[in-house]
Amino acid sequence: MLQPSDTNSSSDLPENESGWVAFLKKYRLPILLVGHVLMFLGIYWVAFSLRFDFRIPEKYLHNIKATLPLVLGVKMLVFFLMGSIHGWWRYVTFSDFITLLKAAGTATVAIVLVDHFVLGDLQIPRGVVLTDLILTIVLIGGLRSISRVWDERIAIFHSSRGLDRALFIGSNFTAAKMAHLINSQPNNKTRVVGLVSAKKISGKKQRFSDMRVVGAACDLNELVDHYRATNVFVPSGSLPAKDMRELLDVASQRGFKVRVVSPLDQSLAGSSKIPMRDVSVEDLLRRDPVSLDTTKIESLIAGKKVLVTGAGGSIGSELCRQITRFNPASVVLLGRGENRIFHIERELRTSEYDGDLIPRIASVTDLPRMEEVFSSYQPDVVFHAAAHKHVPLVEANVGEAVQNNIYGTKVVADMSVKHNVERFVLVSTDKSVNPTSVMGCTKQMAERYCLALGGEPQVNTRFIVTRFGNVLGSAGSVIPVFQQQIQKGGPITITDSRMTRFFMTIPEASQLVLQAAAMGEGGEIFVLEMGEQVRIEDMARDLIRLAGLPADSIDIVYTGIRPGEKLYEELYYDDEEVMKTGHKKILSAYHRVRKLSDVNEDIRSLIDLVFAPPEETRQRLRELVPEYFVPEENALPDPSVAAQPVE
Repeated sequence: MLQPSDTNSSSDLPENESGWVAFLKKYRLPILLVGHVLMFLGIYWVAFSLRFDFRIPEKYLHNIKATLPLVLGVKMLVFFLMGSIHGWWRYVTFSDFITLLKAAGTATVAIVLVDHFVLGDLQIPRGVVLTDLILTIVLIGGLRSISRVWDERIAIFHSSRGLDRALFIGSNFTAAKMAHLINSQPNNKTRVVGLVSAKKISGKKQRFSDMRVVGAACDLNELVDHYRATNVFVPSGSLPAKDMRELLDVASQRGFKVRVVSPLDQSLAGSSKIPMRDVSVEDLLRRDPVSLDTTKIESLIAGKKVLVTGAGGSIGSELCRQITRFNPASVVLLGRGENRIFHIERELRTSEYDGDLIPRIASVTDLPRMEEVFSSYQPDVVFHAAAHKHVPLVEANVGEAVQNNIYGTKVVADMSVKHNVERFVLVSTDKSVNPTSVMGCTKQMAERYCLALGGEPQVNTRFIVTRFGNVLGSAGSVIPVFQQQIQKGGPITITDSRMTRFFMTIPEASQLVLQAAAMGEGGEIFVLEMGEQVRIEDMARDLIRLAGLPADSIDIVYTGIRPGEKLYEELYYDDEEVMKTGHKKILSAYHRVRKLSDVNEDIRSLIDLVFAPPEETRQRLRELVPEYFVPEENALPDPSVAAQPVE
């Protein structure tokens, strides 16, 4: 890829070069200086020769001898000071050509001025000065381009017989630039032979320099055969999930590989290689990337003291990574699991963040410990991500779920109000809407308390709730479970073929939380616009395909819906007013208003049942959350009934 050429370090050259290359490295600067002197001398002589048709009059020979020291001295000084002598020619870029133009132009102006005001009768003919300028640009620019031309064209051409051939999905200038960039890599074993339009082509096929659009994706079968392509490159985010799935189907049938190429700005970020990777499950769930209003987030975070509960979890740890980008004064990493807190602290200490990192091992249900944490560190912003979230486990541990998800949220929220926290953001879930599980009910009660507390007139803390669906790659996510089952040769277990879920990536979830914190005025429930739900069975089949296995090589069996699971997810209640916000990917759902005294009483009644038999606690949850509904099919499957294989 393109590299900056303004370095003097010989360390940029490959370590395995030796012989004359080592000699050039050792004496590089003297060689460059002598070479430029000789080139400037020759250029000046040729400029005079061209001016007089190669028959220079005697008097001008004296003129050449007298003015030569001036021309050489000025040009060498200007080129050296402007950095146009330095740099490795093998890495020459367009910016080097601009530097050459500036240096040659500046030197010419300096020569004209000195010639006019100092030399008097020995003035250089203006035609010679202009010719000297043109020859300097053409000759030096051409010589500096030779190494790049050799690497990118001639050397690759001579070795092209052993290269794999690839088609590149895209029919615009950016796609052509990426294809040229791939072809310009001397050590790259694959050469792009044509661009393929994602849409059907009408009219004349386009050409970008020597890279042309050879057809449309709908004709990919024929194109792969015609161009003997063994790879198809897809720019990241350029194809919808449906089209990416179809492309993988064709690839598995025809035996070529699909590779994802990172965007051009990442390719030019300093690496010497083109960033490529295999297709990931995120590509098959593709959504437009979430763009952040960094100005708002920076005003919220920069210079502030931030507390993140559940900082060792999937969402909590990613929140910490994102938060440290905005230079807070300090970040308190609070969690119960010492290993997870250890790992995220160690990771952040090796990042560019130079503020205070404060790891604290504590439970949000420990009121005295929370009082000590808030008193000691006086956070300005609190992100509450600590929760029990695994539906089947929570279903079997009802009291612990009430204590952690409801009482723990109440403790942190109360401490935030007591210690004048500016903003409190609750990380909630779509399972809190029309819940069919204990986990969903406990998160619904946590939402109620935060919103009711924030609605009190004497409370200055702004309480904000965020809801989103399943997070790819998070602890307990279905994706790593499926991947482990595939690695073992199967079977993949799915509870129900009808089950669908919303999905988002961990960075998307964390960015939503940050954006919501910056946008919220208090009292809102922010929901990410997540598109359509995805069938879990389709997800499993995608993962089999991404593992490079035939579709029928891994069995899929149905085990029956587990206690607390829903067939599909919802992001808000029917009676919640859903409104657009200033961010196109975020909706705001305004909740039903509840009195704090009523919510407090409800929570106290649940806390009194923490150690009661689970069914008593469930019954109380049913009374407090009328939407809590457990369908009969959510009952535990009969162990005497064998798992149903997919036909």
